[in-house]
Amino acid sequence: MPALFDTRQIRRASSRAASTYEDAAILEREVGSRLAESLDYLDDPSLARPAPELVVDVGSGPGQGTALLQARWPKARVVAIDPAPGMLAAVRRQGGHRLNPFVRRPHALCADARALPLADRSVDVLFSNLCLQWVEDLPGVLAGFRRVLKPGGMLLVSTFGHDTLFELRQAFAAADEAPHVSPFVQIGQFGDALIEAGFRDPVIDRDVFRDSRPDLASLMRHLRALGATNALAARRRSLTGPGRFARAAGAYEAMRAPGGSLPVTWEVIYAQAWGPPPGAPIRVGGVDEVQVPVTAIPIRRR
Repeated sequence: MPALFDTRQIRRASSRAASTYEDAAILEREVGSRLAESLDYLDDPSLARPAPELVVDVGSGPGQGTALLQARWPKARVVAIDPAPGMLAAVRRQGGHRLNPFVRRPHALCADARALPLADRSVDVLFSNLCLQWVEDLPGVLAGFRRVLKPGGMLLVSTFGHDTLFELRQAFAAADEAPHVSPFVQIGQFGDALIEAGFRDPVIDRDVFRDSRPDLASLMRHLRALGATNALAARRRSLTGPGRFARAAGAYEAMRAPGGSLPVTWEVIYAQAWGPPPGAPIRVGGVDEVQVPVTAIPIRRR
């Protein structure tokens, strides 16, 4: 089956955006802040949970979430993982350790969310803010997240949902037949993938953010500043010509409110879940697959 995304293009666009991302990522900061509110649960003294030792920010970008996690747990080992070298360079430049000697320096790993270079059952908190929309095999990635999460460890993730940028998708559909906007997951599909991966007590929430832009060119510049360019493998490889762009802009204009700006919709899906106990089943191809440690298998001695 052909790949949906061009991963090299994702890395290139993300690295190029390392210097512009911070100023453009207003929505991303807000979503990350809302996602992080669930971390308060881990600090509830009535639960008597030990402080996390290993905290991972998957798809860290320039380190907004990494800095947030560091500030919450200054003694923990915080690891930022991102496939874009430019973004990880930004992580290394920032960090609470520069202002507070008691805050540990974050570790920056250039790696893909689909193949985390982490030991099984080693992570206390896995945090991932608006990264999974670049992954086509969501069940596979979540299975990898489950692999590295400790039993009872916390998973906190967000991603863009199906209604994201639907206006832009419709506008370009009027211009040509080439794909210009990534497909985004349905909330039900996301919940199914969490359950298939075997996470315990998953909880899903949803927000819809309404933004506006003066024109199509402004929206395209904003997406480029985020590194959110067209990375579909089936995209048109040539530049979007002025004729096609004008047709898309005209279609978008039809959505403009009288005297207002062009509407831009962002649907965000949040998920919280917990690492299951050892041996809990994971669904693979509709069949429960159970991993049992060898030490748990009784040996009959003659």
